Amino acid sequence: MSACVPARAADSDRTERTHPPHSPPPTGPRRFGIASADLSASIAVFLIALPLSLGIALATGAPLQAGLVAAAVGGLVAGRIGGSPLQVSGPAAGLTVVTADLIQHYGWRTTCAITVLAGLAQLGLGCLRVARGALAVSPAIVHGMLAGIGVTIAVAQLHIVLGGTPQSSVPDNLRALPAQLANLHPAALSVSLLTLSLLLLWPRVPGRVGRVCRTVPAALVAVAGATAVAAVAGLVLPKVDLPSWRNHALAGLPEGPVLGLVGAVLTTTLVCSVQSLLGAVAVDKMVSGRPGPGHVGRSDLDRELLGQGAANIVSGSLGGLPVAGVAVRSSANVHAGAVSRNSTMLHGGLVVAAALLLVPLLECIPLASLAALVMAVGIQMVSLNHIRTVTRHREVLVYAVTTLGVVSLGVLEGVALGIAVAVGVALHRLTRTRITHSEKGGVHHVHVRGQLTFLAVPRLSRALHLVPPGTDVVVALDGSFMDHAAYETLQDWQSTHTARGGTVAVTGRRAGVRIAEPAALTSADPADGPEEAGASDADCRCRPWTAWRNHQCDRPHSLTGGDRRPSPTEGENGAHGTDSSQEGEPMPTGTGGHELRRGISTFQRNTAPLVRGELARLAREGQRPEQLFLTCADSRVVTSMITSSGPGDLFVVRNVGNLVPPPGAESGDDSVAAAIEYAVEVLAVRSITVCGHSGCSAMHALLDSDPDGARTPLRRWLRHGQPSLERMRSDDRSGPRPRLAERTPADAVERLCLTNVVQQLEHLRAHESVARALKNGTLELHGLYFHVGEAQAYLLTEQDEERVFDRVRAMDLAM
Repeated sequence: MSACVPARAADSDRTERTHPPHSPPPTGPRRFGIASADLSASIAVFLIALPLSLGIALATGAPLQAGLVAAAVGGLVAGRIGGSPLQVSGPAAGLTVVTADLIQHYGWRTTCAITVLAGLAQLGLGCLRVARGALAVSPAIVHGMLAGIGVTIAVAQLHIVLGGTPQSSVPDNLRALPAQLANLHPAALSVSLLTLSLLLLWPRVPGRVGRVCRTVPAALVAVAGATAVAAVAGLVLPKVDLPSWRNHALAGLPEGPVLGLVGAVLTTTLVCSVQSLLGAVAVDKMVSGRPGPGHVGRSDLDRELLGQGAANIVSGSLGGLPVAGVAVRSSANVHAGAVSRNSTMLHGGLVVAAALLLVPLLECIPLASLAALVMAVGIQMVSLNHIRTVTRHREVLVYAVTTLGVVSLGVLEGVALGIAVAVGVALHRLTRTRITHSEKGGVHHVHVRGQLTFLAVPRLSRALHLVPPGTDVVVALDGSFMDHAAYETLQDWQSTHTARGGTVAVTGRRAGVRIAEPAALTSADPADGPEEAGASDADCRCRPWTAWRNHQCDRPHSLTGGDRRPSPTEGENGAHGTDSSQEGEPMPTGTGGHELRRGISTFQRNTAPLVRGELARLAREGQRPEQLFLTCADSRVVTSMITSSGPGDLFVVRNVGNLVPPPGAESGDDSVAAAIEYAVEVLAVRSITVCGHSGCSAMHALLDSDPDGARTPLRRWLRHGQPSLERMRSDDRSGPRPRLAERTPADAVERLCLTNVVQQLEHLRAHESVARALKNGTLELHGLYFHVGEAQAYLLTEQDEERVFDRVRAMDLAM
C-alpha cells in the first residue's frame, strides 16, 4: 500500500505555480504569465464548449445565447473563484432536463431568477462548509440520476434528428416516435447521421494521421463537417438563430406558486452542487494519475461550491443557463496538459469573443447537427462501466429505480425514490442475519452470519438456548458489528453457561482468517489444540496487526468480575482504547525480557503467517520504497500507522528531533546524509517527508538549552536544531511564521516543532543528491506534522507565501 498521502493544496493562484513544493517564495517582482500548456488547453476546451453550449441550450428550449453566456461565466467566474483549478464549468447536460422543465412551467425570465436563487443557496452551503456531505450520496443514485437524464435527453433530441419537434416528457416522446418515423425529414436525418458518424469515427483514425487528427476535438469536427456539407449541398434546414444581444432576455422577478419555486430552487441547487462536487473529485483523480512534474493543487470542495454559486448568480442575472462542472470539458482540460486555472478562464474569454465576433458563422450550423451532438452526449451518460460497478456492489436496484424515476417522474422525484430505496437496501442488509446451531464431536457451534443488532437478538437467544448446560461451545461471529443489545445477550448467556461448568470460545472469521475474539467471553478454543488453548489463557488474542497498540489485555479476566476485558462492540478486531472505562488502568508489569519474548511469540503465532508470503517476495526482489520518511525517534510516532503503509513501502530514518544536518556539518552526523544519498541515488525514492510531532522533547530541550552547559552527545546533536530556533525567533520579529490552518500553535514548543519541519526541508535541499533530483523533477519534498494527542496529521502547503500546515481529513481521498 502506498504511503504517500497527498495534501489538500492551497487554494490561491500562487500555490498553482510550478516552483517545487515548499520551495522559498520567489524573490523580485512577479510578472503575470500564462503557461503555454494552459493556452493550448484553453483552445481545446473552447472548441469543445462552443458547439456543446449551443446544443444544450437547444435541448432545454432556452435562447441559444443563454448557452454561450453560461459557458463564458462558468469559465471566468467559477474558474477564478472555484476551488478546483482544472475543472471547467458551464451549461451541463445533467441540467438539461431540470432547466427544460423550469422553462416549460415558469418561462425563461423566471428560470433565470431561479438560477440566481440556486446560486445564493450554493453560497450559503459553501459558507456552512457542508460540501463533503454531498459526497455521502450513494454513487448508485448519482449514476442513476445521470443515466435517467441521459435517456431523457437522447429520446427528446431523437425527434429533432428525425426532423420533428420533441414533446415535454419521455412517455410523450416515445408515444409520438412512430408517427415521427413515418414522417422523416431526409435532409435533417442526413445531417444528423453525418454528425454522429464523424463524432464516432474521428477519434478512431489510425496511425500518425490519427494522432494529428485527435488534436482537433471530435465535437467540433462533427458539427463543422455537417455544417459544411449542408451548405455545399444547399440543404434547407432550421439553423442556429442568435438574436441581437440588444434583445437578450435577462432575469426577472420570479413568478409562480411559492412552494413550486422553492422546489425548483432546491432541485437546481442539488443537481448543480452534486454534479460539480463529484466532478471536482474526478478531476483530482485524473490529475493525480497524469504523468509530468507539474504541481496542481487538490480541490477545496467548499470553495468550489462558493465558486459555482457565484457563477450561477452571474449567469442567471445575465440571462444564462444554470452552471455546473462539466465532465467532458474538464477531462479535455486535464488531458490537454493544463497546469492552472488560467486555462479555464482563457476558455471563458474565448467564448465571449466567439459570441461577439463569430455570430454569422455560428448561424450557419443546422439545428439537426447540434441535436445529434447532444443526443450522443445523452447516450454516453448511460455508462456501462457505472452499471458494472453498481452491479458488483449489489446496488443495481438503487440504480434502476433512480433511472426509471428520473425518466418517468423527474429529477427530484427520481433522486428521492433512489434515496428511499438505498435506505431500504441498507436496512435489509443490516437485518439480514443468519444464525445456525450445530454439534460436531461433542462441541456445539453457533454460527452468526451478518451484523448482530437488536433485531437479531430473539434469533440469537433461541440458538444459544439450544446449547445444553456444561458443554463446550464455539460462537463464530462472521460480521463486523455488534450493538449493545446483542452484546448484553451474549454476555449474560456466557456468564450463565460458564457458571454451570461449560466453556465458551468466541471467534471471528473474515476471509477465512481467524481474527480477534471478545477476550472476556473467551476461555479456550477447543479446535486449537492443547498448546493453543493454553496460550489463550496467558496471552491476548488481539488482531495480529495491532502490535503497535499500547493495549492492556495480557491477562485473562471475567466480564462479571475483576478487571475489564474488551467487548465485542469495540470493533471487529476487539480494538482497544475506545471505552472510557479503560482509561487510567495500569500498564502490564514485567521485565523487558519477558515483554520482548511475549511480543515475538505473538508475532510468530499471529502475524508471521499473514506476512510471510509478502516478505518472501520482498526478500527475492529487494526493497523498492517510494518514499524516504525522516521522523523523530519518539516512541509515540508510528510511521506505518500514520501513513497506512506496510513492509517495503517506506525507507525510514529516525533520530532525536527529526533533524537533517546540512552538508558539511562537523563529524559524527554522516549517517543521515548517507541515508539520504542512498535513498535518492540507489533506491530512487520519489518523495522525502520530514515529519515532526507535538510535544517533541528535542524541541523542549532546544528552548531550554544552556549555551554554557556540558557538551554531551545529545547536546552536540541538538546543535543542528539551532537554525530552527533562530528561524522561529526571526519569524516572530519580522516574517510570517509557519502555522496550522485551523488554529494558532498552542505554545512556543508547537511553534518550534512547525518551524523545525520547514527548516529541515531547507537543509534537505542543500544536499547535492536532493538538489539534483529536484531539478530533474524526479523528487518531491513534503512536510508533515503529527499531533499525537489529536491523532491528526497536517501536511505543509503554501498559502499566500506562508507555510501552512493543513489538516488531512478522512474524506480527502474517499472519492
